[in-house]
Parts: sequence; structure tokens; C-alpha cells
Amino acid sequence: MRRPDLLREAAAGSGCAPWRLVRRLAVPSLLLLLPSVAGAQDLERGKAVYDKYCSQCHGETGDGKGIAASRLRPEPRDFTAGKYKVRMTPTGQLPTDQDIRNAIRKGLGFPYTAMPPFDRGLIDDAELDDLVAYLKSFSSAFADPDAQRQPIDIPAPPPYTPAGAEAGREVYERTGCAACHGNVGRGDGFSAPTLRDDWGQPIRVADLTKPWTFRGGGRREDIFRTMSTGFAGTPMPGFHGALPPEDIWAITDYMLSLSGGPQEGDTVEAPYANVVRAVVVDQPIDLAAADELFAAAPPALFPLLGQIVEPGRDFYPSVVEVAVQAIYNQDEIAFRVSWHDMRAETTGHNAPDLPVPSWEEQLAETGGAAADEESGGDEDDFWGVGTEESGEEESADDFWGVEESGGAGDDFWGTGDEGGATTPDKEFSDAVAIQFPQAMPQGVVKPYFIFGDAQNPVDLWFADLGKVARDPAAAEITEADLWTGRGSAAMTPNDAGDVPEVVARYQEGEWSVVFKRKRRSRGGLSFNPSTFVPIAFSVWDGFNRERGNKRALSAWFDLYLEPFERPNPLPAMAKAFGGVLGLEILLIAFVRWRRRRTAPASADAARPATAYESS
Repeated sequence: MRRPDLLREAAAGSGCAPWRLVRRLAVPSLLLLLPSVAGAQDLERGKAVYDKYCSQCHGETGDGKGIAASRLRPEPRDFTAGKYKVRMTPTGQLPTDQDIRNAIRKGLGFPYTAMPPFDRGLIDDAELDDLVAYLKSFSSAFADPDAQRQPIDIPAPPPYTPAGAEAGREVYERTGCAACHGNVGRGDGFSAPTLRDDWGQPIRVADLTKPWTFRGGGRREDIFRTMSTGFAGTPMPGFHGALPPEDIWAITDYMLSLSGGPQEGDTVEAPYANVVRAVVVDQPIDLAAADELFAAAPPALFPLLGQIVEPGRDFYPSVVEVAVQAIYNQDEIAFRVSWHDMRAETTGHNAPDLPVPSWEEQLAETGGAAADEESGGDEDDFWGVGTEESGEEESADDFWGVEESGGAGDDFWGTGDEGGATTPDKEFSDAVAIQFPQAMPQGVVKPYFIFGDAQNPVDLWFADLGKVARDPAAAEITEADLWTGRGSAAMTPNDAGDVPEVVARYQEGEWSVVFKRKRRSRGGLSFNPSTFVPIAFSVWDGFNRERGNKRALSAWFDLYLEPFERPNPLPAMAKAFGGVLGLEILLIAFVRWRRRRTAPASADAARPATAYESS
């Protein structure tokens, strides 16, 4: 029997016309197909958004191997594993769709990571939903309908109090946070240099004293969430169910106390400055008593960025800011520069003129492909992978100072084998420099901030901490190095200038370096009261193999020297008060005099005439 006959027979049995039966059979089938069709359309739109904004880092297949991946630290997240760092779900669970949306909308600690926020001006809400669906398609874990994705509840926070923060200190110690984050949260725990994610990539532990750098946000509820759910794919665990909420709130408040407590309005902004004020001290500047002398000097926090403009680029340096204080007297001026560092590198050496192999050279030496066109062929491999000046091939672990020497017993901390051989991770020491124009600029034009230029040279007060601080806790006073820069390729030692004295100390994850020099110089810049002087900074992390032009640096900021004698406001106030009082007295006297002159005439006019006067 032919199909039309079957339809007619079925229609006759059902009491309806053939076309009505077709409609009854076909429409439900089409409705069942619509969700999959719509889903395919959503994925296509999501793929278009992904290819435009995400694939360069996360790769075309979501495996984290995009063309820019080797430039980023840590490398972009592999979406195929289904492990998302910032979530509202407990440890081991997939994120919710809203978690993924939040990560895209808010970014992850940008600009301290490479993941920026994408607002509605770039990706609208419909495109965002399509993108979330496409990201989930990379991992089969999302296809499991039984996969639990239940967000945790964040209870109402108790009021922040110093006592509550102090209680959080006990929880911090009890849960072992100091092993990674350090005794006072500066990211210098003994296990910090060894930490890696689930893909074997070395990662930096968070500096808890700087909540504005936190992945996923630094507000109280953000920190509570992170402490509860952890960071999937990293050694950071979640304590949801392991600690009561009051303990998680306590440790949250302890973390915030390390940066001075919660900010007003629950905002998280870095307290960066534009000016460092040099205050006057009425005693000789003794570097051995630096802490006491700098107690009255207000610190100024300046941001540092990677030097990414010229060859020797450092895309993500480990040091992101420096705190600076300044004091001076009639004869001398001193600066204290402080920053947090995971580990003190005091062996090896450093200098602003050390060569940094180009990206193209390192690829060629290691047998890699030619440098990509976008890099221009002159980029440094900021991971430190390649052959250094010694000609020895390094492993990809070199970024963290861990290199393959062929010995199974190598100590990660760089102590070498029993024979005392120095491991390559000690090749470069930590270093810091203060940069000034060699002469005060006229007008608003300053020298090029990357080591000056031919027309406008700069002076560098440079401290190689491998030479200055062989014993980081000893704080021995020695001489800094003085360099003149006429550009990155024209750095020369300056033997004619006044060489600053320097003392350095490393304690609890913090470097503190103090420079002192004569206030008036015969061959460089002099520092005069009531003036603004351009100032800039550079920091080299030897553990990150930074040297030469590969470093963290700042833009130009200003140093202001407060006047020696602040005018006493009391005499001026007394003079002004006396003048005003005198004017008031004169005005009152004048009014009274005028009243006395006019009063008799007015009285005579108003007095009734006597009988004698009338006659």
C-alpha cells in the first residue's frame, strides 16, 4: 500500500482529513527539533563572538593555546577541562552560567592579569548568552544533566571590627594559609615558589595586602566567596563546609585588615599617588636609623608596569607597585623604596645594560619556528625560555627560576648540589633604580621615561641587591651604582657624579632599599626646597630572570620638596585680626561721632517752645 493510502486509512480511522493528520504528526516533531536548531544557531553566534574576542588567547578549540598564550602569565585557561577559577559553586562543581557571565563582564583582576572586562559596548547581553553556551560546548562535563551546579549562599556579613579581624588571624594560622601567602600575607610563604596549577604551569600566590589585585574582586563578599569555593585548577582550596561561616568572615576581615580595612562604600581601588613629598628632618640622615627618620614621611604608592615598548619586553612582571618615602635636610636627601617580593635573590648580579636575547634568537637557538610576524622578531621571551649568554639551553620552568640541570637532586631553592655548584636560577639578582632627569627640564617636556634619550639624558641610582644585600637581613651600608642613560641602548656608568649610599633589607616578603646622597650635586641634579622634580622607578626580579631592559617600570611622577621653614600662621592671623578689629573700631567711632553731631539739632527741633520763646 502506498503512503498516501496509509494516510487516508489512518485519517479515516481517526475521523479527520489527511492534511489535519499530517499537521498533528508533523507539528509536534518540528517543535521537538526547534530547541536543537535554536541551540545550533546560538552556538554559531557564540562562536563568532569567541573567535573575535577570545580565541587569540584561549585558542580556537578552547584549549588555552592561542597565538598570544606564550606571552601571558599564567597561560590562558583551558576551557576543555571545565575548570573555572571564579565560581559561586563548591569545590569540584561546575560553574553556573552566571559565574561565566560575571567572569566575562568583570574580568579577572585586570590589569594585573590579561583577562579584561567586556562591557555591553563590546558584547551585548544576547551575545553574552551565546558566548556562554559556546564556552560550555568545549567541555563534555556540561552535557551531563545530573552535574550539580548549585551556588552557595553567602550569609549577611557581620560588622567589620578590629577584634573580628584579629580573630581571623588565628583562623589564618590554623588553616595553614601562611605556608603559601606568608606570615603577613605578602605572598612569600615557603611553598609559594613551588606552586603550579593543574596544567603544570607555575603560578603566583596572591599578595593579600593588595585586595585591588585579587582575582574575582577584593570586596568582603568576593573574598568570602573565594575562601568558600576556592579557585578550581589551582592549589587554592575552598573551605565551604570545612569552616563555619563566622570563621570565613573572620579570615576575610583579617585579609582586609592587612591593607587597612574595608574601603568606604565597599569599593576596591588602589591608593596610587602622583607625588611623593620629601619632608624636612632636623638631624643628620643616618641610614642605620632609617626607620625612625622615615616615620614622619608620608608614603606614596606608585604603580609599575611591564616594559613592553622596546626589546627586552616583560609583559607581566611580578612587582606591580612600589611605596616611596623621601626626607631631606640642609645637606642630604634620602629615599626609601619598598616592594613585596616572593623571595630575595641576592646571588648573581644585575645591571641596566645587561643584554636580553630577542624572541627570534631564542626560538632559533632552541630549534623553534621563526618568530611570529606580530612580534616583529625582537621580543624577549619573557618566560626566560631559550639560550642565555652562557649558551646553555633552559627549560620552560626557567620563568620561576627552576631549570633542568640534569640532576634529580637539584634544590628548587637554588642551593645547588652537595658540591656547592651554583644553579642557573641564581644568575640574576634583584635590583631597583630611581631615575631622575640629569638636568631639570624646561616646561612640561621630560626625558623619555625608558632610560632617557640622546637629547635628554637621565641619571639612575641603581642598587644591585646581589652586591648591596648579600645578607638580606644584615642591612649593611654600601655604595649604589650611578648610571647615565641616553636610551636603552646607551647606558653608561657615571663616574663623575655624586654616588649615593644605599642600604637594603629583606624581611617578611618585603624589600626596603634606602638611598642617600648630597642634596646639591656637582655633576647631576640638585634638589631645592619648594620645587617639583620628575622621578621614576624600575624594579628587577631576579627570580623572574629580569635584567637589563626586561623589568617593571613606572611612568614619570613628581617629587616635591617641602620648604625648610613653614611660615608661622599665628603672626599673620594676629595681624589680620588686628586690622579687622581696628577697622571695626574706626567705623563704630565714626557712626557715634555722626550721631552726636546730629542729635542736638534734632532735639531742639522736637522740643516744644516755651512761653518766653513764643512771645
